[in-house]
Amino acid sequence: MLEKIKKLGHILNDSRSEKSLYSSLKDFFNQDFGISEFNLNIYNRKDLTHLEYSIPLYKNKMYLGSLEFSQMPQELMNFSDICAPFVSMKIQNILLNEKMQKDVNFHETMKNIAKIIETQYELQYIIPIIGEMLDKFFEDYLIYIFLKDESTDANVLSYPNACNDKKILSVVNNLKEKLSVTDKIYALPLITENKNIGTLVAKSTSDEISAKDKDYLEQLAGQMAITINRANVYAEILKHATLDALTGFYNRHQLEERIKQEVANAKRQHAPLCGIMTDIDFFKSVNDTYGHAVGDLVLKTIAKVIRGQLREYDIAGRYGGEEFSILLPFTKINEAKMVAERLRKAVEEKSVNISKILPDNDVKEIKITISMGVYEIKEDDKEEDLMEKADKALYQAKNTGRNKVVINND
Repeated sequence: MLEKIKKLGHILNDSRSEKSLYSSLKDFFNQDFGISEFNLNIYNRKDLTHLEYSIPLYKNKMYLGSLEFSQMPQELMNFSDICAPFVSMKIQNILLNEKMQKDVNFHETMKNIAKIIETQYELQYIIPIIGEMLDKFFEDYLIYIFLKDESTDANVLSYPNACNDKKILSVVNNLKEKLSVTDKIYALPLITENKNIGTLVAKSTSDEISAKDKDYLEQLAGQMAITINRANVYAEILKHATLDALTGFYNRHQLEERIKQEVANAKRQHAPLCGIMTDIDFFKSVNDTYGHAVGDLVLKTIAKVIRGQLREYDIAGRYGGEEFSILLPFTKINEAKMVAERLRKAVEEKSVNISKILPDNDVKEIKITISMGVYEIKEDDKEEDLMEKADKALYQAKNTGRNKVVINND
């Protein structure tokens, strides 16, 4: 018996999660007591099959769950009287650690949502980032984000790409205030400045949504609404500005104005004009791995490299997110390809030093590559064709290996 108690002590000491504790205890009771089936049932979870023999687990008179066995020989009964308090203590420690870690992750998620506005202001980029943050935080929930269409006052799905759950769609269309539709669906309006701008929905894929998670969802919905509202206000301000605050390039609105001007000039003068669409490879992975501060540094670094490779009269703009657009007036397609290849190589050879942002990280420098699509406008093209056809070439570059230049010969 003493040897078994020592072995259990090692198991409890080595286990860092509910999953690892369950796995180790299952092997222990099978090998040392010949028990064929075992459950570690915390808080009487509904997703487990309840076995015939059960030993309750308490800590300070608080019920934690139970050890469940398919059979209960006398030796196991005697051993369980001794081991149950120690297992209870271990479970309580695991639960407390998990709660503390979830609180840390929650505050980190709140902070990251608030920081998005520092680098992004277009909802088509912001909403997927927020959705992915919530998916990562609520691992057992499906997250849906709907935004109000001001022209129709209807809620339109913005994240993810599709929702086929008729119950969720019905809830969103009829939601007036926060509402728990079932134990597994929780929907909240996104309210800012007394205005409803959308709906956040969480659907559990396992247990019912806990009161604590509902509280998390309410706070996150509030932060989301503030961030989305700020993005809308900022986007409106930027319509009247010309430069992107992070990179110093033309912003999307001003870039589109310059495209109109350059296309008109090229056609009037019968001069060549090329457009380049550029995308940073695996930029999402950079943000996920190192955080948005490093992502910002990468954007600034790429912008600096681009600026150093262009002529004085070439035009560069931040198209959105991690995409840049470049206009090359008086440039034929073969020359534009050379410019793009030179730029691609310059980025490939550049190292981004992240040690000042993450001084404790083992990685001090990261390497970045870009994919590029190039197109030369034709006489019968419309102004929007320039960047749209360059973007098609970019899409091909990204889907055939990345870190390359692809020419669209239409």
